[in-house]
Amino acid sequence: MTDSTPAPYLRPRLAASLILTRTHSTGMDVLMGRRSARHVFMPNKYVFPGGRVDRADHTAPLAADLSEDVRTAMTRVIPENRARAAAVAAVRETAEETGLFIARTGAFRSRHANWQPFRREGLAPDLSGLQLITRAVTPPGRTRRFDTWFFTADASALADERAPTPSSELEDVRWVPLEEARTLDLPMVTHFVLSELDRVTPPEPQPVRWMRAVRGHMVVDPI
Repeated sequence: MTDSTPAPYLRPRLAASLILTRTHSTGMDVLMGRRSARHVFMPNKYVFPGGRVDRADHTAPLAADLSEDVRTAMTRVIPENRARAAAVAAVRETAEETGLFIARTGAFRSRHANWQPFRREGLAPDLSGLQLITRAVTPPGRTRRFDTWFFTADASALADERAPTPSSELEDVRWVPLEEARTLDLPMVTHFVLSELDRVTPPEPQPVRWMRAVRGHMVVDPI
């Protein structure tokens, strides 16, 4: 296939990302990392931890479920089991890529390899502190397409106060002041997510919106 050959239609794969925040006297920090140069998809870009939903995310035992507000918003467009799996994937990917756990102490019975860090720590995923920020769907014609749901959680939802650590997926993982984050080498969708983070968080939260392509143009509509 050449660069001029249209890519075959691909159905977007369900994916999720988590924006961890911490607030202090001088403002807000967000947790970000730089994708490895080895990645085909968005190499060297600064992003939030996240990835596609795996089959085991649908059956992971939870310490606590999503809030009613988040479930209500998501189930307007996807089934509840897929909404929950997306949130679970956001928590799992955050642990894999940064070493930080949105979880509570508890036995974790899933034997899937993806959940080994939670079993080792004696933790179970806690979805109750997640807030929905936005959703973004990769435009048609791309060789990789994702239907990505973006959540946020305050650092107080973490199981402990350990420092984030880099991984093979994310390098230079660190807390970044929000205004500095906007100046990093970001994908277009990450710029959009940062702007939506301002919209949906207090003191005046607004309805959650999503971004998609319509006839070759990116549009933003309420979910």
